[in-house]
Amino acid sequence: MKKNKQLITRQSLIRTALMIGAVVLILFVLPRADRKSFNYTLNAPWEYPLLTADIEFPIYRDSVTTRKLQDSIERNFIPFVNLGGEIPEQSVARFIKSVEGKIPFVEMETIVKELQTVYRRGIVDAETYRRLRALPVPKLRLFTSNEGTNTAETIQASDMLSPSKAYEYIDSMYNRANDQQTDRPLEGEVAKALNICLTPNYISDEEADRKFMDEELLIVKGACGMMKPGQRIVDRGEIVTQQVYSNLNSYFEELSKHSTETKETEGYHFLGHALYVTLCFGMLYFFLATYRREFYDDAKKMVFLMTYITLFSVFAILMAAFSVNGIYLVPFAAVPVIILVFLDSRTAIFSLLITVMICALVAIRPLSFIFLELMAGFVAAFSLDQLSQRSQLLRTALYTLITYVFGFTVMELIYHGDVDLIQWRLLGIFAINAVILSFAYILVLIVERLFGFTSTVTLVELSDINNKILRKLAEDAPGTFQHSMQVSTLAAEAARAIGANTQLVRTGALYHDIGKMESPIFFTENQHGVNPHEGLNPETSAQKIISHVTGGLALAAKWKLPRVIRDFIAEHHGKSVTRYFYNTACNQSPDGKVDRARFEYPGPNPQSKETAILMMADAVEAASRSLKDYTPEAISALVDKIVDGQAAEGMFKDAPISYRDVETVKDTFKKRLATIYHSRIAYPELH
Repeated sequence: MKKNKQLITRQSLIRTALMIGAVVLILFVLPRADRKSFNYTLNAPWEYPLLTADIEFPIYRDSVTTRKLQDSIERNFIPFVNLGGEIPEQSVARFIKSVEGKIPFVEMETIVKELQTVYRRGIVDAETYRRLRALPVPKLRLFTSNEGTNTAETIQASDMLSPSKAYEYIDSMYNRANDQQTDRPLEGEVAKALNICLTPNYISDEEADRKFMDEELLIVKGACGMMKPGQRIVDRGEIVTQQVYSNLNSYFEELSKHSTETKETEGYHFLGHALYVTLCFGMLYFFLATYRREFYDDAKKMVFLMTYITLFSVFAILMAAFSVNGIYLVPFAAVPVIILVFLDSRTAIFSLLITVMICALVAIRPLSFIFLELMAGFVAAFSLDQLSQRSQLLRTALYTLITYVFGFTVMELIYHGDVDLIQWRLLGIFAINAVILSFAYILVLIVERLFGFTSTVTLVELSDINNKILRKLAEDAPGTFQHSMQVSTLAAEAARAIGANTQLVRTGALYHDIGKMESPIFFTENQHGVNPHEGLNPETSAQKIISHVTGGLALAAKWKLPRVIRDFIAEHHGKSVTRYFYNTACNQSPDGKVDRARFEYPGPNPQSKETAILMMADAVEAASRSLKDYTPEAISALVDKIVDGQAAEGMFKDAPISYRDVETVKDTFKKRLATIYHSRIAYPELH
């Protein structure tokens, strides 16, 4: 009882350690929820999971966009001016006074007329004129007063001139009025007077310019929108456009102002991920404890299962971080395929579900990801009832690829509703995925080496009678080889009848007597008229017979046969005695006292259904050779006697085999032996 409690405690500690280790490792590789770890670039894909706002914040433009808008405002800003209404008359009067009596009256009138013309067009200072020329459509804003209210009116300014341009205009018009063939610039007092009198009548309002420019620039620098808590900012795989870039910058800038709140939020994100992953593994543990207790209590199988799921999840998460669609390169169908090989289909399917749910944390579109990977995994598992040949993986990979293509098309139609928007390039990724899946056989070999499991593929290879071990058995002990072949057929039929592992029984039966190769002549099936036991005492003969178990185990270790095959060698006689020699020794002993241990096989008794079946088949097949009458009644009596005797001795008490199974095995043996030893028709002789 104490030993059982210690075993249960040790198993519980192993399961707990596996759970904690798996959760910690997955949390370590999951993308950080803290904002400092985000690294993003304009016009590049967002490489992290869906990001939603957890606070309300204003959206600001980025510095580049702000600078561009500021430059645009400065370039297109319409200057403000005030109208100097008396300036034209004052300038004309000043000009007349300056040149009166110094030039002919006619010339003076001509210049005055042009001077009035340029003032009607409008004269602005040189800086304002430069700004007007830079505008797409030259305009000015002029303050006007209407019933005591000042309003800004936009006026056309395409005809306005600077003082220098006004001078050039008057000069050209003066030359044209005097019919001069060549331009003659104004000279002397006229030029001097014009330069003095050409004063802008539209006066720049620098205070208004500065005020309104600042207001427009302030709008650019201010928020251009608001983001509410829970609102989507960006999702994995989306291109970081200019707007998304601004949203992200604004979000992280606002978070920096709430450092305490940010740390608290990051803690909640981490806690959420930890609870999520723990619940996923918790569901797996609950399933195993309820429906697969034999796996749940097997430390080696729990280590394999948790290690495989965890490492597979870690690999998928890293692939998702490496590339936007990298997670679809990971062959999730390999999860049920590998687990199916070593455990069973229900555990394989449930393990696939847990793995996909964990990896959905980093998927671009979780719903689409879960649908695709579960569909592909189910098809892979259903198409591979039992992996016995490598070529089966090629068929499974093809079925998986077809499922991916069909499922992907369905999900794309749901998301986009338009065939033209489907990203067909992803089909290439699914093709690569299928190719990788076809090499899952390598994983089978790795798991076998690391955990000491034996796959059906290995069993099939071992059962090939052309391999070197079985060829040597056929050459050195042909009778034993034939006996092993018969036992293999008989045991496989019985295993099929009660739902045991048929391939395991068939292979184990072929190797259970390989120890007889060391001294084949001591076993009846290899003798040809000479019996070396004659002249030996019963105990020595018994030791020779018993040695085929220990010798077989030594050979199995030498040839690196799997542990499950060695179990057949060790358990096919259990802890029974060599009955013939033990009885002989008892009969020869004067007092009838014989050390039973000297005639007992080392055992142990069968620990599984498969080795129990082999024990029955081995004894029945050997005994059936000594029958003189092969009638159904005789065969039935023989089978009942041998199997019931083994059961009475307690040979099957450690094996998970029921009385009903034993009865089914006996019926199968009887039918099979009746078929083997059926009566044959005598052929007539020619007279």
